[in-house]
Amino acid sequence: MPPEPFTPLHFQLVLLRRMADHNPELVETARADLGVSVADMREANRRWQAMRHARGGRSGVSQYRSVLGTPEHRLTRKIGDLTCEALLWPVPLWPDLRFEVLLSPTGATWNEWLIRAPGVPGPRLRTLADLTPWSCTVDEAARAFAPARPLEGSAPTRWGLELTVPPRRVRAEFTWGLLQRWQEV
Repeated sequence: MPPEPFTPLHFQLVLLRRMADHNPELVETARADLGVSVADMREANRRWQAMRHARGGRSGVSQYRSVLGTPEHRLTRKIGDLTCEALLWPVPLWPDLRFEVLLSPTGATWNEWLIRAPGVPGPRLRTLADLTPWSCTVDEAARAFAPARPLEGSAPTRWGLELTVPPRRVRAEFTWGLLQRWQEV
């Protein structure tokens, strides 16, 4: 019997699996809301990794299209002198966010993360109390507390920012582009 299709639900479980390292309580609540078990989440992640690393399998954006379907939005982005394409898909678990895949001019996948949906206002970020887990994206935190210094993440789906949130300097950690935690520098 062929394996069941890998669906947007499974993809959400992949996102949650990496976030569980930092916010197990939030992930537990989200998993319960989705009606899936820890074993389901682990199996979705295992299947995703197998698909990502399979010889002759789909790669880059074609893998996302096969799982998530046609992008909801196709946007043009300028990064310096380069013009890139951004493909955005809805993620039901986070209705105000979209999963973005940023493509180079040659079609290579440059970045994959959660961003605020076009036209949806972001959170008002002014103090450390506003920096709660899952409250903002990398871009929103960088803009709110500029200048932000990018930091290397601890895994391929993780990013860091050093921010000045008066009067403190903090290191904010993001998974799939969504804030997970911060600590004082």
